[in-house]
Amino acid sequence: MSELRKRQQAAIEAVVRHFSATREDGSKESPNAYVVIAGKQIAVEVAVIEQKGAKQGSFAKPRLRFDKVVLGLVGGLRAALREFVPDGQTVLLTVTAPIWLPSKTAAVLEDKIKVCLARRSAQPEIKDTIHGNQIRVRVVKGGSKGNSKFIGFVHNPDSDPEVLLNLTQSLLLYIGAAASKPAPKKFTGDRWLVVANEDGLSHIETYRHIYAQLTIPTDFKKILIVLAGGRVETLDG
Repeated sequence: MSELRKRQQAAIEAVVRHFSATREDGSKESPNAYVVIAGKQIAVEVAVIEQKGAKQGSFAKPRLRFDKVVLGLVGGLRAALREFVPDGQTVLLTVTAPIWLPSKTAAVLEDKIKVCLARRSAQPEIKDTIHGNQIRVRVVKGGSKGNSKFIGFVHNPDSDPEVLLNLTQSLLLYIGAAASKPAPKKFTGDRWLVVANEDGLSHIETYRHIYAQLTIPTDFKKILIVLAGGRVETLDG
């Protein structure tokens, strides 16, 4: 059995234990399994996130900011860039707090992001400091038309932006790929997606904040995530 298959099976078993369910095997393609809860059969797809670089499980929880200035900066950039980001691309942004000059910072960011979008490299990225704030911009390609075109985070300087960028990119990729799979033929019940990331960041609040910004169109009734130690949490549904 391949390592990917082992991780898929471990995630399914974690869900079975969490819901005190019974299990029926699916196919290697779609779905990965069926689970039965209170007599109801549910088709389960599993998306296993493959970590880049070192394991993230020991990383500190990203300290995100949600004050009025932050919401204004992120919301303003999202509106300003909506018509400039091509379908199938998403701009990821991280900015350190506090933001002392929000209007000027937003103006410079908007210009830099537009330049970044014009580049033809495989994955354009910017690292810079604007009015005392460290910023990271990454343009991710390959999403569906319904995905968010802009996702922004403002965080304390002691948080690692690479963790936020990699995790957001992974969720876009793996949830999007799972959503594109067709439903099982002749099956009219609910479909669930299980995202397995046992080697990744363990703080569910961060996943939920990221997921809330993704707006990936899916027909999954519930989206779960399996974290370190087989802990099962709900992302959606």
